[in-house]
Order: sequence, then structure tokens, then C-alpha cells
Amino acid sequence: QVQLVESGGGLVQPGGSLRLSCAVSGSLISIFAMGWYRQAPGKQRELVATTTISGRTNYSNSVKGRFTISRDNAKNTAYLQMNGLKPEDTADYYCQAKLGSYEYWGQGTQVTVSS
Repeated sequence: QVQLVESGGGLVQPGGSLRLSCAVSGSLISIFAMGWYRQAPGKQRELVATTTISGRTNYSNSVKGRFTISRDNAKNTAYLQMNGLKPEDTADYYCQAKLGSYEYWGQGTQVTVSS
């Protein structure tokens, strides 16, 4: 059974940085396309960043240039480095592993950007 566990969220001041981690168990991360999504209160879940098996990345316009998605296949973990955080980045962040029509999600980690 594939399980994803996010960590690294928390409270940070505007302009600060956080690194989210997504640890995958039950399978090798190398077979999955990985993604980070977020959901702010009262809003729909939205895509933040994705990375393919080959390492090609894609970012939403709202985070491009500030966030970096990466993966460490040896550690079976994906990451989201978030720099230059803004109050509008406040949300629950979710990790997704995708293989064809199969999708797996973590439970989410909360990020709050506030002074």
C-alpha cells in the first residue's frame, strides 16, 4: 500500500522560507510523477508544482521563481522548497504521487505565512 507523509509546514513570516518533505512508502518514488498542491480556506485545491519521472518540472504562475520542487529517489522523498513566502501562500499543502490513472495523496501539512 502506497502511503505519502508530508512534513515541514509551520508558521513563517512574510519573506521567509520553508521546505516541505513528502516521504513515500510502499513503493519506489522513482516510478511516480510527483506533485504538490495546496488548498486555502474556502478555496479549491490548486496545483503548485509537479515533476515528472525524468525530472521535468512545472509550476503555477503564482509560485514560479520562488518555489522549487525536487525529488531524491535514494531517500524516496519529494521536496518543495518555498522561498519568498507571502501571506497568500497560506494553505494546507498536499503531496501527490501519480502513475497513470492511479493517484495517491498525503494527509497535508499546514503552512501559515503571517507577521
